[in-house]
Amino acid sequence: MHDLIIRGGTVVDGTGEPPRTADIAIDGNRVAEVGDLAGVAAHRTIDADGAIVAPGFVDVHAHYDGQATWDSRLLPSAWHGVTTVVFGNCGVGFAPVHTHHHNRLVELMEGVEDIPGTALHEGLSWAWESFEDYLDALDSRPHDIDFAAHVPHGALRLYVMGERGADHTERATAEEIGRMGELVRRGVAAGAVGFATSRTTNHKSSKGEPIPTLTAAREELVGIATEMGRTGKGVFQIVSDLGSMEDEFETFRTMMAVSGRPMSISLAGGRSAGGRTAGYHQILAAIDAAVADGFEMRAQVPTRAIGVLLGLQATLNPFMRCSTFKSSLAALGLADRVAAMRREDVREALLREVEAMAMYGDGTYHRIFSLGDPPDYEPPASASVDARARAAGVTPAELIYDLLLEDEGRALLYSPVLSWVDGNLDAVREMLVHPRTIPGLSDGGAHVGTICDGSFPTSLLTHWCRDRSRGERLDLAFAVKAQSRDTAVAVGLTDRGLLAPGFKADLNVIDFEGLTLHAPQMSYDLPAGGKRLLQKVDGYLHTIVSGQETYTNGTPTEALPGRLVRNFA
Repeated sequence: MHDLIIRGGTVVDGTGEPPRTADIAIDGNRVAEVGDLAGVAAHRTIDADGAIVAPGFVDVHAHYDGQATWDSRLLPSAWHGVTTVVFGNCGVGFAPVHTHHHNRLVELMEGVEDIPGTALHEGLSWAWESFEDYLDALDSRPHDIDFAAHVPHGALRLYVMGERGADHTERATAEEIGRMGELVRRGVAAGAVGFATSRTTNHKSSKGEPIPTLTAAREELVGIATEMGRTGKGVFQIVSDLGSMEDEFETFRTMMAVSGRPMSISLAGGRSAGGRTAGYHQILAAIDAAVADGFEMRAQVPTRAIGVLLGLQATLNPFMRCSTFKSSLAALGLADRVAAMRREDVREALLREVEAMAMYGDGTYHRIFSLGDPPDYEPPASASVDARARAAGVTPAELIYDLLLEDEGRALLYSPVLSWVDGNLDAVREMLVHPRTIPGLSDGGAHVGTICDGSFPTSLLTHWCRDRSRGERLDLAFAVKAQSRDTAVAVGLTDRGLLAPGFKADLNVIDFEGLTLHAPQMSYDLPAGGKRLLQKVDGYLHTIVSGQETYTNGTPTEALPGRLVRNFA
């Protein structure tokens, strides 16, 4: 008798093969059988007739480094069919760490990933110094989903080099490089999924300081890679401005050559504006060339445009730099802020000030839209603030002002930035179907006041496989494979991402036609009352982790089978 049988569902098994009707039997935390199991008994059955049964999704780019230490539920990702997340990305994290650098790492995470510093100070126990101790602290708390962690270069550099690690005129000595390499080797041997670093000027601390790893020399990265290679495990995750394509890719190739380990880099296409070109074709071509030369290299790409949410509760809004807002409104709670903004004198002052500041004279209004509920992440040009304002005979600023006050000030505007090329998502599709890319960059757990992209896996199903009307869609079997098996393999978690005997029993039973993504809402449930955007979804009927049901129709069960993943290829 099996522990659980899921009967009669349309199985999309993660191989990329066409869906088929089948039953799935689970014993313990593994899939036992897939096929026609009529007459076979089980302690429990789930009727999946009319629903899709898919592997649990693996999200390789999240930032639950702090949240996972104090919270057993890794929301919003767990709401969106994700059963395994990887964090420690972009070189930011909380170990290894000396006591006197606690504030430094909080400032770094707050600035790079927009996680409230007050929440981090309140929530982090700092019951660790080494990365190995940090993993043990994570492992001591049960969770709703599995997770894995990179050794973050930013924390590592400060730990070894002290304040010199954040000084971009300094270079690591040979001894310091050796020490960093040793710590990465030990971290990976203890269970880290790999090593992550950032080389982008977009990443700054809450004080505006560039991330410590920005100017790390090739010798430093290669030295670390050499030591990680000695474990025979681990992957590299890198975000870079790629200011010098040839030089950066030479560094990447050398890291892979000395270590024999895979690498993924973050990739988001640009936008056509003011003569800018997308640039992603060149990067994909460089990855193709590296693969042709024997390197295992991928790009992590988004499943929709990377943009920002603007609102009176959000971190950003179009009037936040106006003197009237800063002096009279910024400190108010939402209800009082809305009441004040409904006064005509406040309205006139803010509109006059925002026009005088000329912040939106570069065509930005063409790229601001009402988000809506359900959200539209590929809106037409006719839905832009600019187009709607012209049609209504008002200025864009006037329209934005009124839109922000909708739903008692809870309304959100959406401004797509990266991967929004020529006003549509064709570039996203082109990147998603490239053979050397995987879905990523959701940043689950991060940018909590400006985005809510932990819902990327749901968008992959709803927008790309069912709803898209402005271009080609994607095949459902392709999308499921990309978000489950391909992402799992990319980070060495080869025991999951497939619905086949012997594989980990992580899966979703999904009402595909009823799958509905709702607009993000602000919640104030982080430590110290910190705020974060959370995005709910209807249609995930059952989410199962290690053979245990963790969510039923989006409602949590008492099961917390999620654990730190230490065993990988």
